[in-house]
Amino acid sequence: MAEIKCPNCGKVFQVDEAGYAQILQQVRDAEFKRQLDGQRALMEQREAAAVEAARAKAEEALRAEVAKLSAQLEQAQASARVRQANAERDAQELLAQARGEAAERLEAARQQSASELAQRDASIARLTEQLRAQEAQANGAQELAVTRACAERDRRLVELQSQVQEVSAKKDQEIAVLNQRLAEQEKYKDQEIRDRDDEIERIKNQRSRLSVKLIGETLEQHCEAEFNRVRMMAFPHAEFHKDNDVVDGTKGDYVFRELDEGGCEVVSIMFDMKNEDDASVNRKRNEDHLKKLDKDRRDKGCEYAVLVSTLEPESQLYNAGIVDVSYRYPKMFVIRPQFFVPLISLLRNAGMNAVSARRELASVRQQNIDVTTFEERLDDFKEKFGRNYDLARRKYEEAIKSIDKSIADMQKVKDALMSSERNLRLANDKADALTIRRLTRGNATMKEKFEQASSAAARDRGDETAAAAGLGADAVGADADADAVEPDAVE
Repeated sequence: MAEIKCPNCGKVFQVDEAGYAQILQQVRDAEFKRQLDGQRALMEQREAAAVEAARAKAEEALRAEVAKLSAQLEQAQASARVRQANAERDAQELLAQARGEAAERLEAARQQSASELAQRDASIARLTEQLRAQEAQANGAQELAVTRACAERDRRLVELQSQVQEVSAKKDQEIAVLNQRLAEQEKYKDQEIRDRDDEIERIKNQRSRLSVKLIGETLEQHCEAEFNRVRMMAFPHAEFHKDNDVVDGTKGDYVFRELDEGGCEVVSIMFDMKNEDDASVNRKRNEDHLKKLDKDRRDKGCEYAVLVSTLEPESQLYNAGIVDVSYRYPKMFVIRPQFFVPLISLLRNAGMNAVSARRELASVRQQNIDVTTFEERLDDFKEKFGRNYDLARRKYEEAIKSIDKSIADMQKVKDALMSSERNLRLANDKADALTIRRLTRGNATMKEKFEQASSAAARDRGDETAAAAGLGADAVGADADADAVEPDAVE
């Protein structure tokens, strides 16, 4: 048993361990609730202070920026007004100068045109005389030239006839030489055709012994050998390996990746090699493999996708070299095997030029992630705190409603008990006021029967006088009690 002293009255009373533990639990709950309320209020104050400080800082920065922009705007307007005034003054001066020069030039032109008109008339007369003299001289010269031309024509005709005969002889000689050479070339051509037919037959036999898989692996081995040949010179820190990771039932052929010293990716390429036998019946197109290659690129997280293909050998588009098919799928190229290493060099150099921008972008993204994470945590705390506050408020309101309902129910019970107590009191009063006189009131038969019974009983006792006196007293008491009974209560 533990003793507890009341702080108000000073009375000491004892409680058992269960009661003492219950009192301690109440005190602890009250203290914990008080501390929790204090921490909650402190946290709300800190949050409100932080929000107010951030808002004040943003408003101050905004006001400073607005003031700066206003000053720049006023300065620009003043400069524009000065420049406009200078331009208007210069334009007026130039306009006045141009008007004066134009007037002077107009007067000079008028005077010059008058003098030139007189000179032109004199020149026309002089030229007319010269023209007439030249016409006469030209007629004589023309007759002399015609005579000389006829003689020269006859001489030239004789020379041309001799040249034609000489050229005809040379032509016959050259035709004979060419015929001899043509016969020799036909012999060589037949031999070369036979050699080429033998080579084609050998290649066909060799390809017929190769399976489709071996044909494809031949191109893969060629590309791998080409890359390994320049690996240590051009790509010492790059990775170039076969893609053995199957995702959703598909995989590529080779993956190229290169990272810088800081671990930032310079470039990544997904390669797919497609080769085909010349005698194959079911011909494939390059476009048939682009969709799968784009899926493999996205599954492996590569930046570029390249199809090294010998398909469609007659296509002028793909035979041109490196074909950009980004209009079909993003960052995708189709190349012939001879452009394998040059394309890797181009993409790698482009990635090296953009690696600094990628580093800055990664840093900015990390900063944005930190700010976003802080905001998300703050929003999450606010959301959880608000949810707990709403839950506590609803529980508090439910408890208050339950208490109000209990109070209303107890009030109804109290009213019912009070009504029952009044009804019991009235019933008791009615029972106390119940007499034979009251029962037989207005009933002559019962009244007569009770009187006869009373008379008989009195005669048997031999005291009729006492009996008559007792009945008279009862009648008087009954009338008095009937007048004193309260009316029936209505519930």
